[in-house]
Amino acid sequence: MSNDTATAAMAAPRRFGTRWVIIGVTALGLTIAYVDRASLSIAIPFIQQEYGFDQVWKGIILSAFFWSYAAFQIPSGWLIDKLGVRLVYAVAVIWWSFWTAMTAVAQGVNSLIGLRLMLGVGEAPVAPSGVKVVSQWFPRHERAFAASIADTGQQLGSALSLPIITLLIAFTGWRMAFVVIGVVGALWVLLWLAVFQTPRRAKRLPSDELAYIEAAGARIETAPGGDAVKWSDLLRYRTVWGMMLGYVCRAYAVYFFITWYPSYLVEVHHFTLKQLGIYGAIPPFLAIVSTWCGGLFSDTLVRRGFSLGVARKIPIIGALALASSIILAAYAETTAVALAFLTLAMCSSAFAAGSVLSLPADVAPTPDTVGSIAGLQNFGSQIGGILSPIVTGVLLSLDHGSYRLPLIVAGLVCLTGALIYGLLVKVERLPILATTPRGVPAAASVTRNI
Repeated sequence: MSNDTATAAMAAPRRFGTRWVIIGVTALGLTIAYVDRASLSIAIPFIQQEYGFDQVWKGIILSAFFWSYAAFQIPSGWLIDKLGVRLVYAVAVIWWSFWTAMTAVAQGVNSLIGLRLMLGVGEAPVAPSGVKVVSQWFPRHERAFAASIADTGQQLGSALSLPIITLLIAFTGWRMAFVVIGVVGALWVLLWLAVFQTPRRAKRLPSDELAYIEAAGARIETAPGGDAVKWSDLLRYRTVWGMMLGYVCRAYAVYFFITWYPSYLVEVHHFTLKQLGIYGAIPPFLAIVSTWCGGLFSDTLVRRGFSLGVARKIPIIGALALASSIILAAYAETTAVALAFLTLAMCSSAFAAGSVLSLPADVAPTPDTVGSIAGLQNFGSQIGGILSPIVTGVLLSLDHGSYRLPLIVAGLVCLTGALIYGLLVKVERLPILATTPRGVPAAASVTRNI
């Protein structure tokens, strides 16, 4: 697309609702996913009382979801590119809803770990699916805000899970709580199948909105006979490695909130079930607004003529640096001050979400590799998800239950992530690499081509 065409597309945006309805339904799916995955974190203090496992086993149980979730990120991204997001996402939600409901029959540590592994398999496509939807339906100057709306499901699900799950536990017990949220996920599938199609297959999409989406840089599909990129070639890009490693660091702090945050409030600040449902939900609810602000900020920079590199990296690097404020919660003398620093850290990390989730569409060499790159990026996220609860549990055991060291480590990891995004990630369309000559090491190929 020429510069004149791109400028005209951004200067005269069409105000049609189809793409925003699509992203709203996508965000709702992620909301349900995060309620599902956060439900155990909220219920586990009560499950722990019933079965009597220690803090190390508690960390392993909380981490188990991420083992299979991480392992299936890369296959999920590949399947989305090959089979389409509509089918893969629907099957995934049916799968994870079933295993969420089955948590009601858990009988101890082993069954809890097995059930969480099955849940992780089903939820693996959720993040690559959201990225793929945004890439197909939104032009580059709306991409970060659209991604931030999709990612709102993360904060909204985390926030809603506290009052919803605590209320369900209070009235029905922890087992029935899992059954209820499993049924909700199955119902969402019906809505998804009724609403979603790709832009060129959406019968109700106005022709001028389709023209606007295509003209302004949406990654809809590769033309027949276009360039193809092998999945294995994606690992030859330094930028892809930077996206993976950077997401490891961002996710480490994010998943402290998803896994250990409720236990922290109960064990350190002695929150009751009611206080956990009310005050504990403050940081994730405020993070929703921060997510939107981060996406709008990045897209505003694009509209004002800044390069994609500047528009994406400023919010990412600045937000991760500020998220290191989680360290200050370790030294807070009151509950209110600790909650304030935790809120600042969560909101800061959320501010980067839209830009981070825009990167696969921004850098993918072809539209048919967006899902695969998103899968690789989110694989890095889940390595952070695996490490965070286990390392936190081990540090708690070593330091006699004190959360000071876990919070300090989380802050330092955030700073490391800011450095990785700054030094390794280059935000521009990646070149289609020539086949690596026989006998040339892969590392040499990466260095030469990036």
